[in-house]
Amino acid sequence: MTTNSPTHIMALDLGTTGNRAILFDAEGNIAGQAYKELTQYYPQPGWLEHDPREIWQDIRWAMQTAIQRARVQPNQIAAIGLAVQRETCLLWDKTTGRPLHNAIVWQDRRTALRCQQLTQAGYAAEIYDRTGLTIDAYFSATKLAWLLEHIQRTDPLVDLENVLAGTIDTWILWNLTGGRVHATDDSNASRTMLMNLRSRQWDEPLLNLFKVPVSLLPQIQSSLSEFGYTDAGLFGAEVPIAAMLGDQQAALFAHGCDRPGLSKCTYGTGCFLVAHTGTEIARSHHQLLSTIAWTQSSPDHSARVGYALEGSMFTTGACIQWLRDGIQIITSAADTELMAAQIPDNGGVYFVPALSGLGAPHWDMNARGAFLGITGGAKREHMARAVLEAIAYQVKEVVQAINEDMGTEITLLKVDGGACQNNFLMQFQADALGIPIERPAVLDATAQGAGFAAGLSAGFWDSYETLVKNRQVDWVFYPSEATAQAQANFSIWRKAVDRAKGWEGEN
Repeated sequence: MTTNSPTHIMALDLGTTGNRAILFDAEGNIAGQAYKELTQYYPQPGWLEHDPREIWQDIRWAMQTAIQRARVQPNQIAAIGLAVQRETCLLWDKTTGRPLHNAIVWQDRRTALRCQQLTQAGYAAEIYDRTGLTIDAYFSATKLAWLLEHIQRTDPLVDLENVLAGTIDTWILWNLTGGRVHATDDSNASRTMLMNLRSRQWDEPLLNLFKVPVSLLPQIQSSLSEFGYTDAGLFGAEVPIAAMLGDQQAALFAHGCDRPGLSKCTYGTGCFLVAHTGTEIARSHHQLLSTIAWTQSSPDHSARVGYALEGSMFTTGACIQWLRDGIQIITSAADTELMAAQIPDNGGVYFVPALSGLGAPHWDMNARGAFLGITGGAKREHMARAVLEAIAYQVKEVVQAINEDMGTEITLLKVDGGACQNNFLMQFQADALGIPIERPAVLDATAQGAGFAAGLSAGFWDSYETLVKNRQVDWVFYPSEATAQAQANFSIWRKAVDRAKGWEGEN
């Protein structure tokens, strides 16, 4: 016998490599889920696009499949929360719902030259002051400017009054609500390079600089608030959409990192280390990003705001995917763990994971990936191990930067993401950092965080502390006898990074 009272929360994880829907029960356990990998389009070197229609079709399928697998009725879902790949953006026709171009993905480098021009013109300090961000093609502003220029050049008759713009959260929300709601949240808006970090509103001088009309942009609201209801025709129920966060902020929420001194690192397509900094904007001396962790509506309609510092590293799971799909030296991601464990060391081989340039703390859009130290004795096992070591070393760089910015040492790193399943990587990370690494039982912390946020926002749960306390830890990796060697090799890896920076080849 089924009940029609709310029994579950749905989380949608709209990621870079795929889209997932998860249903959580009242205890916060996974009741059902579905996932579909997303097609990656590379029209030119350094360019990366997604088909927005595919994202919408896949997430619709995932929602319906997860409901079937959990054996619940749609009206038993108390609320929906979204965790979303950030910075990826698009334009669409608000009458037909047709995307005007593929979405430009956060990893895309097509606007690197424009960013260099802005830096040379002296805008870096102003943009950092207003947004907390470094000028980089990573963020949405130059992508939206490119899209607007492109569609007006290819279709001079396009009516901008009929065009909407947004990141993937905005696009999916618009579709979920049947085109009724055009909105985003503070955490996603803070990644566009168009939102003023202090006022939490679209910044007029920056809109003018990038020639993005404010009429195209979504309304900004609190991350934990009501964004509308699903269209009844979607799966037979009008379900409130009660939370929306950038994927990294959602993972921070899942880990219970809600105050200064707490941080997490997600090992997904990229690697993102985020440290909560409290209710005040923190500024970095090491090119880390100042960003919004999340905001929450209060009964008096004001917003409680939490800020964070973030180190964004562009290539983590993406370089493992490249080993599989690009140079094809592995058939699955799990192969890298087995191969790395078969050899005693890296054989002098080092990898620079700059397949989309280098993010924090370098911010070098022209850097390119490289293997260095290759000799006649190098095997594919050494290459696979070098890739895993490079992932851990880039995290070490950012941990060092956050330690210096915050004035306190990170003594435990909470981790999540698909690459955390790799035991070799997690042990090497503990050795490279010299601190314990805590891996949770549920690695999909982005979806879990969105689910927790939606459930709390909708009143399905009443205690954030209890939800976090009940999360189970799968394993803690402690530094081993290999720590000294791992840390000694870090300085050699840094030399390899220096060789790969400022590449003057084709951008």
